[in-house]
Amino acid sequence: MTDTTDTDAGIDPVTLEVLRNQLESIAEEMGQTLIRGAYSPNIKERRDCSTALFDAEGRMIAQAEHIPVHLGAMPAAVEAVRDLEPQPGDVFVLNDPFTGGTHLPDVTMVSTLSADDEIVGYAVSRAHHADVGGMTPGSMPAGAREIYQEGLRLPPTRLVEGGDRREDVHSLVLANVRNSRERRADLRAQLAANERAAERLEALFVEHGRETVLEGFDAVIDYSHERMVDEIADLPDGSYEATDHLEGDGVTNDDIEISVTVTVDGEEIDVDFSGTDDQLAGNLNAPLAVAKSAVYFVVRCVTDPEIPPNHGCYEPVSVDAPEGSMLNPEPPAAVVGGNVETSQRVTDVVFTALAKAAPDRVPAQGQGTMNNLTIGARDGSFTYYETIGGGFGARADRDGMDGVQVGMTNTLNTPVESIETEYPLRIERYALREDSGGDGQFRGGLGLERTVTVEKDATVSLLTERRRHAPAGVAGGEDGATGENLIDGESVPAKRTVDVEAGTTVTVRTPGGGGHGDPDERDEAALEADRRAGKRSD
Repeated sequence: MTDTTDTDAGIDPVTLEVLRNQLESIAEEMGQTLIRGAYSPNIKERRDCSTALFDAEGRMIAQAEHIPVHLGAMPAAVEAVRDLEPQPGDVFVLNDPFTGGTHLPDVTMVSTLSADDEIVGYAVSRAHHADVGGMTPGSMPAGAREIYQEGLRLPPTRLVEGGDRREDVHSLVLANVRNSRERRADLRAQLAANERAAERLEALFVEHGRETVLEGFDAVIDYSHERMVDEIADLPDGSYEATDHLEGDGVTNDDIEISVTVTVDGEEIDVDFSGTDDQLAGNLNAPLAVAKSAVYFVVRCVTDPEIPPNHGCYEPVSVDAPEGSMLNPEPPAAVVGGNVETSQRVTDVVFTALAKAAPDRVPAQGQGTMNNLTIGARDGSFTYYETIGGGFGARADRDGMDGVQVGMTNTLNTPVESIETEYPLRIERYALREDSGGDGQFRGGLGLERTVTVEKDATVSLLTERRRHAPAGVAGGEDGATGENLIDGESVPAKRTVDVEAGTTVTVRTPGGGGHGDPDERDEAALEADRRAGKRSD
């Protein structure tokens, strides 16, 4: 049961709880509007999108439970828009990772929310568009060396000004993308999602009164802050260090080091990435906002995931990375893989550090990759993009989960029926990888295998990880299996972009999760209980 205490804002606990749920429902309704209105399978089927509500100061008030890497980085987008002195009725579009974005395929819309010609907040939607131009279909090139190769780059730009859509900007956004018809429909869905937020907020003003709702903004932030600092205070003070590696950046195959020192000091956590490798030639650089989003995700997991996610639970956490490092790169660094793969490794390394403070709260490593697969035609006739699930690491009290998205992504898979209807692709195999989870008192989850036959000449891009460094087990548990990529049965590197002919098969075998605890201590009684409950046990 959620604790509801009085807040400094003077709102009673019952009103606070009602408002908190209503504000969160606005974010959720935004998400549903976007998903139902989108045209591309990447958004309507996989739900690779996120929505949130912010106050006039740019503080996150509520978010839908969508994509962690989107949501934790959203405040940077709102901050970039506020620097441009937005006016009531304005809507900004952006994707530039150096001015509020994450990577170029993630297109963000920030709409002003106003009452009596005064801005009272912002509605924000972020969606991964299946193509935004660049050197390869799908805008996820494995070998990009600079951001210019990755697609159309949009700094915060007014798409709607004073309530009127700017057709010149709209045309510009669509001018250099493949399948502009699909992109146009997805942009309309984002606009509709933000408009839904305006309608719902206006209804709250009518129901509760404007001043009460605005006081509620402060109250929900204070509430989350109080709960978060209490959780952090329960962690043992100290500095905890960890190091992990990425497997090449698409230009070289050399290991790349991410180092972290997590310092717990009373009611605050400082996360310092000094010692992390410098900015890379390839595209695994991650904007600082992406690194922050990974840190916030881990802190929420290690404390209390039920704390309402908003600005209040992020306030006690500070994140630093040296300028010019791979976690705080300078233009024109390529970054498309940093958002999807480096964010996963930041998650892993911060979990590893905090495991020394709270070992029972941290699972063994999961697959640690999004297994990005992009297949598209250079004529723009189709672009398929997928992140493929894998093994979740075993917990201290139960087995890991099989074939799920792990860490910074939270998407569904694209159903086979949808893939074969929408694209010139045929799914030959989609199954769990037997014995891919690490053994332990509790076993790691199983990875997946997906084999796709390409029925038209196309370009295939793979951005993957954990192909040579296995997801680690803990407390005596064994490592999960590494992943593998194959084209026509031959193994290819973790990062690869290649043109293929019709009839080519592409197979992605995803990693399993690490095990937890000594395999010899696996309890047969617990196994039998799992079997009776219909759960996987061996």
